[in-house]
Amino acid sequence: MKRSFLILSLLAVWSCADKKSEINAQQIVDKAITIAGGELYDTSDISFTFRDRKYEVAHHSKKIILKRILITDSSKVVDIKTGNKFERFINDTLVDLPDSLATSYGNSVNSVHYFASLPYGLNDAAVNKELLGEVSLKGTDYYKLKVTFSQEGGGDDFDDTYLYWINKTTWKADYLAYEFHVNGGGMRFREAYNERYVKGLRFVDYKNYKPKDKGSILTIDSLYSANELELLSEIKLDSIVVNPGNYN
Repeated sequence: MKRSFLILSLLAVWSCADKKSEINAQQIVDKAITIAGGELYDTSDISFTFRDRKYEVAHHSKKIILKRILITDSSKVVDIKTGNKFERFINDTLVDLPDSLATSYGNSVNSVHYFASLPYGLNDAAVNKELLGEVSLKGTDYYKLKVTFSQEGGGDDFDDTYLYWINKTTWKADYLAYEFHVNGGGMRFREAYNERYVKGLRFVDYKNYKPKDKGSILTIDSLYSANELELLSEIKLDSIVVNPGNYN
């Protein structure tokens, strides 16, 4: 009788230990951010080119300033997003824009910077994270995370849904997918490649896919595994420059 009680007690202890050792979505994201550069995101000025435009992120007086710069033979267009404020300068002259255009341009600038710095943005206050489980892609095991956004602080596209696949061994975000609703809506699946570290920060390029047929964003990884996604484009960052320790 005593032996049976001892065995049951040990099983209960082991069960509690297993529950305590279970990882959650927040812990996974924290580890992924640390592996990708962690606090360096908060203290580094970054620039890169994407599709013939230069993008810059700078830290000044506890504010994050995002820029997009397009130079042609006749003009220089500089878009600046600081918090919720957007400004466009053409040849150093501030342009008066309708609110709708300012919002659209601001979202476009923010989107490029957001994807370039992933997974850093996954700890923003408006982000809701959920661990969906574990899956295998191309023979590698991943944590599959679902990310949604609260309406307050979640931006104009707060109702979009994102998925991230975090490598269980390296803690790197190798794949992501999202469902969007603007311009008729749709779904995208991105496969990271060409990983490189610049001054301690991880950058990747992406192969950008879409489903051939409509379905659920939650099962888009199954479509990828079955080769049922169509390659749309490749998203490449060039001329990456990182200047660490510029926060002031």
